[in-house]
Amino acid sequence: MTEHPHPALRADLPAKRGGDMLAPGMRRTAQRTMVYNAIVRLGGHCTADEITVELQKTSARFPRSTVYRSLEALTASGSVYAAHLGDGPTHYELASGDHHHAVCQLCGGVLHIEEALVSELEQHLEDRHRFKPVHTEVLVVGVCETCSRTPGRKSARRHTLEHVHHAGGGSGS
Repeated sequence: MTEHPHPALRADLPAKRGGDMLAPGMRRTAQRTMVYNAIVRLGGHCTADEITVELQKTSARFPRSTVYRSLEALTASGSVYAAHLGDGPTHYELASGDHHHAVCQLCGGVLHIEEALVSELEQHLEDRHRFKPVHTEVLVVGVCETCSRTPGRKSARRHTLEHVHHAGGGSGS
């Protein structure tokens, strides 16, 4: 049986991403590739439902159950990171090392926390408390700068917040 390329299998994506998509020994199926490419197109921090809607734009009957199975395989392979950003559904993004987030409770915007800060916390735990971290996940929930200036703002989809450092660091500690 001849397989025909599906329109969602985009040739214009970086070759490295597609090549490194699955862990060695894991089967690379058309469905997994389509789910992975949908995450790339959506820019990360997307839910299984958002991925399904994206895939159904080109393949109207793409089953939600296939999206969930593919996400499970991609997450298990380490290709995709499942982020639990407070309440609500799990969000998925391409794996690129450890992920730590600050999430705005009003608009749902996501800020990636610098790894150096997390390393500093882990070192503090080891040095001062003789506690050896094995796995660290950081989630900080708060209000972003834009929402603090414009109350009542609500976003339809989580977005990545601009990573800006302000002089003075805010309120004292």
